[in-house]
Amino acid sequence: MLLSAWTTADGRLDDGGAVGKARAEIDIDRPADAVWAVVGDFGGIAGWMPGVESCQLDGDDRVIKMMGMEVIERLERRDDDDRVLVYGIAGGVPVGNHRATIAVSGAGATSHVTWDVEVEPDEMTDMMHQVYQQSLQALKDHLSAT
Repeated sequence: MLLSAWTTADGRLDDGGAVGKARAEIDIDRPADAVWAVVGDFGGIAGWMPGVESCQLDGDDRVIKMMGMEVIERLERRDDDDRVLVYGIAGGVPVGNHRATIAVSGAGATSHVTWDVEVEPDEMTDMMHQVYQQSLQALKDHLSAT
């Protein structure tokens, strides 16, 4: 039972359990709708995430080719009104459980983007946090160039 959670100095959410949790986040000087137009495109991740060679949609799954691997991620929920995308890894990498949530918020010319992850085994948490934080920086760079 989750009674409380807190963020550690390295961005990890710690609830004392075996599931690793982390949050990557960034501010982007673009309106939230413009950021969501990129982030909310479940099949468009190859256009901005480092290391992704290709991404192909197959129903609610996206098949990502990267670093010699083929990773299958399944869309769980997309909410355009709240600008939230939830997905999980369904195959291709050795994780027992994976759930990620990307959310875009903000008003005016600036957006705040969070990328939360819950993963088993929890030893994958630090790696996922680093990848997602680097990917958010790449997203910011991509949007700044357009």
